[in-house]
Amino acid sequence: MNVQAVVPFLWVHDIQRSHRFYVDGLGFAVKHQWIDDGKLRWSWLTLGDAALMLQEFWTEGPHRNLPAAPVGTGVSLCFTCRDALAIYHEVRGRGLDPKTPFVGNAMWVTELRDPDGYHILFESPTDVPEETVYSSTQRS
Repeated sequence: MNVQAVVPFLWVHDIQRSHRFYVDGLGFAVKHQWIDDGKLRWSWLTLGDAALMLQEFWTEGPHRNLPAAPVGTGVSLCFTCRDALAIYHEVRGRGLDPKTPFVGNAMWVTELRDPDGYHILFESPTDVPEETVYSSTQRS
């Protein structure tokens, strides 16, 4: 196969705020970045085998591309992982507030929204009954 991966490219309003969310909050690592005139403009982030790119909207000049509508509407990124419940606890420990995990489509699902409204989900297979809601006394 010629195609090797898909890497979502997310336009964001404040790349520093988005970096704090993805790197400090979710645990992504910076693989590549573009700094222009001392300002971070673009970055490629990784988490395990997953990746995404962030670039800040241009608010002025010939490349201006600031949208009129919210950018995260209708966009969901589903990260398949070995243990979504571990991700839930890790990101809570880093100061984020994910929704309480639940079972849907035979997967534990924990979800949150990034600063621009992109819907971020972490999912892992389970045999726990559908629509079960996680409690801290439960095993995956």
